[in-house]
Amino acid sequence: MATKHKTTQEPPIGLPVGLNAWLLDCAPVRDCKTCQAEWRHLNAAKERDDITQAAKHATKIRDHASGTHE
Repeated sequence: MATKHKTTQEPPIGLPVGLNAWLLDCAPVRDCKTCQAEWRHLNAAKERDDITQAAKHATKIRDHASGTHE
């Protein structure tokens, strides 16, 4: 006799409107190859709905732009 297991899963939580915009807020420097490469990766991740990876690229842009371009 096969045993059936019930699985329970919490319903997904709703994140505040605008959270993704806040996470992905960054300003790549136009003439910087590093900033532009990270920007392309960020947009590709957004298209895949991979917000975690997109946020990592946004962080790299913010860190690079604030540390190298001042």
